Amino acid sequence: MGIIIKTDAEIAIMREAGRITATVLEILTSSVKPGMRTDELDAIAEKEPRRFGAIPSFKGYRGYPASLCVSVNDEIVHGIPDKRILLEGDIVSIDYGVIYKGFQGDAARTVAVGKVNAEAQKLMEVTEGSLKAGIKKAYKGNRLGDVSAAIEEYAESRGYTVVREYTGHGIGRDMHEDPQIPNTTKSLLGMMRGTGPVLKKGMTLAIEPMVNIGGWETKVGKNGWTVSTKDGSLSAHFEDTIAITDSEPEVLTRV
Repeated sequence: MGIIIKTDAEIAIMREAGRITATVLEILTSSVKPGMRTDELDAIAEKEPRRFGAIPSFKGYRGYPASLCVSVNDEIVHGIPDKRILLEGDIVSIDYGVIYKGFQGDAARTVAVGKVNAEAQKLMEVTEGSLKAGIKKAYKGNRLGDVSAAIEEYAESRGYTVVREYTGHGIGRDMHEDPQIPNTTKSLLGMMRGTGPVLKKGMTLAIEPMVNIGGWETKVGKNGWTVSTKDGSLSAHFEDTIAITDSEPEVLTRV
């Protein structure tokens, strides 16, 4: 495919797609409460973007059956909403995207269901911190490996592991474009600091660290979608879509 450089006009549309994504995601995360079914969140995700002239992007993508991914506790990504009831003390990752005028927005947040223990709270804080650390390195002229190394160092220096098999990605007209964005230098891509594609103005990237309390190894559930930690430990996931500019990176998926 090759890395696609977006024009200013295209990034302006992606900026709106990102704003809509972030707005609906904020509605979703604020709706989370003990006793709620995960498919109730999916109903919100299906309805809300249409108020802004957008549609949810996940449903039907590569056969995925829902409008968002809801991953609970040891589930890392791609949890399918269903009749599951969220319980006090759970943590839940909500991964969501929309299409607006042909362009994509993609973001994820992990939130507490009611009150959670200190271990779960710290995991969420560190995972969000690792996302911010990666974004800080997403400057024009840096290399993609600088982003990967920053995410990894932030999480591992605090005693956590980073998922190796799943990555962030380029984004634009398609949900997944080049390049793949590892969250660790230990991934199969082996992208070290100072290596990988040079970041250029007009690149748009979805950066999404997945961080575990236990080991980094994963497993895929019987539904063929839901990815969980192999050892059953808690996992958290944060994601933002950004644009590379002439100065600091622009985060597109924040309200």
